[in-house]
Amino acid sequence: MSASPPRLAFRQPSVIPGFGIALGLTLTWLGLIVLLPLSALFIKTSELTFERFIAIVTAPRTLHALQVSFGLSLAAALVNVVFGSIVVWVLVRYEFPLKKVADAIIDIPFALPTAVAGIALTALYAENGWIGSLLAPLGIQVSFTPLGILVALVFIGLPFVVRTVQPVLADLDKELEDAAASLGASRLQTLTRVVLPSVWPALLTGFALAFARAVGEYGSVIFIAGNLPGVSEIAPLLIVIRLEEFRYADATAIATVMLLASFVLLLIINRLQRWAEERGGRNA
Repeated sequence: MSASPPRLAFRQPSVIPGFGIALGLTLTWLGLIVLLPLSALFIKTSELTFERFIAIVTAPRTLHALQVSFGLSLAAALVNVVFGSIVVWVLVRYEFPLKKVADAIIDIPFALPTAVAGIALTALYAENGWIGSLLAPLGIQVSFTPLGILVALVFIGLPFVVRTVQPVLADLDKELEDAAASLGASRLQTLTRVVLPSVWPALLTGFALAFARAVGEYGSVIFIAGNLPGVSEIAPLLIVIRLEEFRYADATAIATVMLLASFVLLLIINRLQRWAEERGGRNA
């Protein structure tokens, strides 16, 4: 009995470019848009001696500007995680009039020019503004203080948390919550043991996105910050000042520190997110 000839396996042609072309285009585009500017940043910084670099980044004005930028960015991201989660819960779990309008309002910081946002926030929270005039008798000043920077960073970072967590919570089966309640779990236990573990990776992602956006924010902050050195001056503004003074190497040194610090923080957050996903998979 003769053996049948082997069948030839044909690969179905893809409607999109092949792996080689797609990979080449991806690497080329990333190189031009991301790697090339970052390389130029490090090359320009390398013109400084190590002693000069340390002197620039450890100057009191630079350290305070970095502290304001990173400290308030972390604080704003944490605020957005808490209140953004509440907003998501209301949008997903409840029906109310003008719900679609409220959902659309969340995206305004995405579309609004940052300078317009900064001017609007300054007008609202100035001592003679609608909200600032109510806070002034209480001794609370928002505009031209670090508190004003926090308000601006919360404003621009809220959509990142909401839009990251919203689809995850919408896909969460509500029957799991009902089952937990039928087994005697309290509302707090249901929230912490059923809902939160499911949305925790998305919360970390939203936190990372909000933090990354806040660190580099410039337009919406400079109007409400007051830009007082040692008080409310942010690192991006200090970089612009150094560029206007034609101290390009100094500006790139500060930018390099911001880049490295942001990368380390985002790497830590990414590891926490992966750990939360793996833990959630094991629990499932």
